[in-house]
Amino acid sequence: MKYISKEKPQFKANLHSHSTLSDGRLTPDEMARVYRAHGYSILAVTDHEVPCDHSELTTPDFLMLTGYEAYIRVTEECVYDLFKPEIHMNLIAKTPHNTTSVNYNPQYDKYMSPEMAASRKKVGDLGPRRYEHAYIQKFIDTAREAGYLVTYNHPCWSMEREEDVLNYDGFFSLEIFNSAAMVDNGYEINLSLYDKFLRRGKFLYCHGADDNHNKISIGDPLSESFGAWTMVLAEKLTYPAVVEALEKGNFYASTGPMICELLFTGEHVHLECSPAKRIMMHISPKKSVSAYNKDGSAVSAADFDIPKNVEFVYFSVHQADGTSACTRAFRREEWESGI
Repeated sequence: MKYISKEKPQFKANLHSHSTLSDGRLTPDEMARVYRAHGYSILAVTDHEVPCDHSELTTPDFLMLTGYEAYIRVTEECVYDLFKPEIHMNLIAKTPHNTTSVNYNPQYDKYMSPEMAASRKKVGDLGPRRYEHAYIQKFIDTAREAGYLVTYNHPCWSMEREEDVLNYDGFFSLEIFNSAAMVDNGYEINLSLYDKFLRRGKFLYCHGADDNHNKISIGDPLSESFGAWTMVLAEKLTYPAVVEALEKGNFYASTGPMICELLFTGEHVHLECSPAKRIMMHISPKKSVSAYNKDGSAVSAADFDIPKNVEFVYFSVHQADGTSACTRAFRREEWESGI
C-alpha cells in the first residue's frame, strides 16, 4: 500500500495562526498573502475564541480553512498565569461556513464584538468554564458533534499533567511541532507524548503548525512564522478533499524535510525523502531502526523490514540542520490489509 506517492500532490498547510481578529498583528488578508508568497497552499486562521469563515480569501491555488482556537484556564475569570496549566484546542470546521461557538463565554470570547457574538450559533454549556477533566472532555465531545475536528495544541507550553492529557479522548491530531511555543520554551517537540498516546491505544494523528501572532516581525530570527507545517496529501485543493485527507490521516508534520514516498509491501517499507542525515522507523521507545550513511553524506531513501511482534510503526526524517519530519502511526491491520 502506498501511503505517500511521488505522483500525488502535497499541499503545504499552516493549521494554527492568529490575526488582528484576536491578538495577531496581521489581518486575515495579509496572512493569506504572506503564506501564499511563502509556498503554502492552505491556511487556517484560528483566532482565540473567534470562529470565522474566511472563504472569501480562497483562490484556485490557495485554500482557507475555517476554525478557531478554544482554551480553558484554571480560573473562571480566564486569568493568564505563567505557572498554571491550561488547555488549548484548535477547532477546524469540516465545512467552510461553520462558525459555531462552543460553550460561549464572554470572558473567553473577549475579542468578538457583541454584534459578531450575537451572529454566531452557540452550542454546549454557556456558563463558566471549569478546568476539570469531565468539563474538558464534554467540551471536546460537543465540538466534534458541532462539526469540528479537534486538535490538542502545544502540550509542553500548556503545562498540563501528562496523565491528564493521555486520558482525553476525541482529539483527531496532536501538535508535535509548534513554532511559537518553540520560540517561547525551546523544546516544543512532542514526539514522546505522541508515542505514549499510541501505547495507550489512542491512534490520533500528528501535525505541525506555526501558531504565529507576528508580534516579532517576519524575518527576525525569533519569528514564529514558517517554522513548522503540515503536508496534506489531498486528491485536490478543495475544502471537502482537504477535510477528507485530514480525517483519514493523509498528512505528515515537518519543520524542514519532505517525504516523497512511503510504500508498504507486506512487512517491507520503502521511504524516499529530501536529502537527510538519518531516516528512522520507530517501533518502540527502546528501539528504532535507522538508515544513514556512515561517511556522513546525505541519505534520501530507506528500506525497512517490520519485525513480526510490532503492532504499529511511524517514521521520522532528520536533516543535518536539526529540522525533521514525522508521519502518523500505521497499524499492522493497515499495512496487512492495504487499507
